[in-house]
Amino acid sequence: MTPNTPAQTAEEQARKKQGLRLFDRSEIPLTVYAVIIVTMALLWIFQAIHPDLTLGLFTELLGAAFTLFIIDTLLVRSKTKRWKVVREHMDYLIARNINRLRDGLSVRALGFEPDIPAGMSRAQQLAAIRAQRATLLDAVETDSAEQLIPRLAEASLFSDNTYAYLNEKAEDLWDILNMKYSEYMDPELVSSLMRLHTHLKDTCAHLRQYQKAEQFPADAIYYQQIGRLGASVSLLEIVSITNALKRDGYSEPANLTGHADTDPQPA
Repeated sequence: MTPNTPAQTAEEQARKKQGLRLFDRSEIPLTVYAVIIVTMALLWIFQAIHPDLTLGLFTELLGAAFTLFIIDTLLVRSKTKRWKVVREHMDYLIARNINRLRDGLSVRALGFEPDIPAGMSRAQQLAAIRAQRATLLDAVETDSAEQLIPRLAEASLFSDNTYAYLNEKAEDLWDILNMKYSEYMDPELVSSLMRLHTHLKDTCAHLRQYQKAEQFPADAIYYQQIGRLGASVSLLEIVSITNALKRDGYSEPANLTGHADTDPQPA
């Protein structure tokens, strides 16, 4: 296997940091600890009134706080241990889906045709393609919805093939979100995947809206205009989310493929 590049190392560290962020949080609400501490403080202050009663209650609360702390520590440690077993594959699964989605959208929605340099190894060619794709998607992210419309490859975007593709990618994300171990993922990551799923479904709806032009030829211009605008709005959101996920390390080609991983242009 080839050694990790600095970029790959940074991506892995970003993923691990985001994956472990959840375990810095207590399983037991801090309010519970706060109430116990405040009550213990009050008992200590008023112990002169009923020393025996307050001392007993103080001891009970101290024991309860210690028990909660031990249980909390064991729960977090147990979750951390279980998550470590599957974290690497879950991270790869998410990164793989994001990479494929970025590639598919750049080709199907934006007509991306990479300039594949000759005389390089396949790994170098793959890196060059990924760099070109990243440049395109970074540029798209700064566009407005109206500015994006001229970039759209309408023939491939507004097709049944692309509709099925986007639905498939949305379902792939939904499967990840419904996995048993998704509860261990950072809430911000889960939120990003949920928003991505929603915008993919919205894009599918806009494609169908555009295709109504064939069903209602008298109003074809209207349906095509709202389809283009709606699709551009949703695509901008998708590009923005996938760019952010890539910056967090969630975008990589298949391991040990030995060839550039790009989705073919749809027929």
